[in-house]
Amino acid sequence: MLMLILNVVYVLVAVAMIALILMQRGSGAAAGSGFGAGASGTVFGARGASNFLSKSTKWLAVVFFGISLFMAWYASHGSRPASGQDLGLMSAPAASAPAAPAGELPAVPKAPETAVQQPVPQATVPAQAETPKSGEEKPSEGTQTR
Repeated sequence: MLMLILNVVYVLVAVAMIALILMQRGSGAAAGSGFGAGASGTVFGARGASNFLSKSTKWLAVVFFGISLFMAWYASHGSRPASGQDLGLMSAPAASAPAAPAGELPAVPKAPETAVQQPVPQATVPAQAETPKSGEEKPSEGTQTR
């Protein structure tokens, strides 16, 4: 509930700051005052406009930055989970690995072997005909031996 209220106030302060900054005269507006346009460009009169607008802008900026800092602090410190809450795997401590020397990547641990892999059986190749011994005649192709 607090964050919802702060978010609404945060947006309203930001819009008010934008409006007040756009209503102020720039530093180049003083050059036009020498030609008779001095007091006609201000909303609240010749002297009071810059004081009111600049002070309002200053205090809105202080509130804006204060809310920003509080919301950042709350996001990093205020929303921690309770110590008794079960987070499953996320709550388990990480396995400690030996530190690598500076400038080197740590070694990747090997996966444990779970089962011995059997070799894949290859397709059986028919046995080739016996080669003739020296001195024997090789049968010609297309003829059968008995």
